[in-house]
Amino acid sequence: MIMKAPMISVLIPVYNAQATIRSAVRSIQRQTLANFECIIIDDGSTDATPRILRDLARGDGRLRIHRTRNQGIIVALNTGIEHCSAPLIARMDGDDLCHPRRLELQADHLSAHPEVSVCSSRIAMFPRPDVRGGMWRYQEWLNGMCSHDDIVRNIFVESPIAHPSAVVRREELLEMGGYRECGWPEDYDLWLRYFLAGRRFAKLPHTILAWRHSESRLTFTDPRYSVESFLRAKAHYLARHLHGVTRPLYLWGAGKTGARLLKHLQRAGLEITALIDIDPRKIGRTKRGVPVVEREELPGPRDAVVITAVGSAGARALIRQQLIEQGYRESLDFICAA
Repeated sequence: MIMKAPMISVLIPVYNAQATIRSAVRSIQRQTLANFECIIIDDGSTDATPRILRDLARGDGRLRIHRTRNQGIIVALNTGIEHCSAPLIARMDGDDLCHPRRLELQADHLSAHPEVSVCSSRIAMFPRPDVRGGMWRYQEWLNGMCSHDDIVRNIFVESPIAHPSAVVRREELLEMGGYRECGWPEDYDLWLRYFLAGRRFAKLPHTILAWRHSESRLTFTDPRYSVESFLRAKAHYLARHLHGVTRPLYLWGAGKTGARLLKHLQRAGLEITALIDIDPRKIGRTKRGVPVVEREELPGPRDAVVITAVGSAGARALIRQQLIEQGYRESLDFICAA
């Protein structure tokens, strides 16, 4: 069945996904919202993926397969945007699974809330026995933020939107310039650009995407997704966000996380007045020419802007609480980063 005017385009870039692509596409074909098109960009697969895609598309005109030479995910995504004809674009990867009501729920939310630019959802990583440690904590952190305010106040901590769970408005995505190659994660870069543009985020409290965890994902194999690359992205956009701020900038955290972020903030052109730390062994020293001082030396909330840079979520929560109790306003007088 070919829909003349699809309500939503599902964009799936795929490369050598013969083991998972069939189940991923089947989960799209079973959607309760039938008025969609599925744009699959086969990025030069060399396994059985092309044959599987041809089999899946046979008899289902909603599936549109475009095969290109291998150029990587960013080119594949931007190529896919060109082929999407619906006003909404839902992202998905070739190894994930959608709940049958995913498209229906997200399309309904965006229709009811025209002010929202990005609508994502809670996710469940799988296979469950393989999701441990940091990935389990990241899933819990992601799923704990469903409001726009929670998302934006944590946007410099970590990427607050699971890319395959997102639905965006096509015209706005084009206005943002699509996906860009910056040497850091393309999805995090996009969310930070939406943030700087003042666009609104939403996250549905429903778990409607199963996000496959695999050691072969780009997250674990591509240097653009390294901790250092994330820090460079944060520093770049923090510098843009704080452009024009005349108050002194303080960085809370002289440990490993703070030191690494300090390096990138300085390279991005920000001048840090001092580092705040509670470790007496660090106080009185300098890092990259910046003095380390006690928290008591932090000026009042209208006389400084504080960037917190601690790796522990528990320590970050305590610092956030202390700053709020001192009268600092989050996003205006202090920003949490990690």
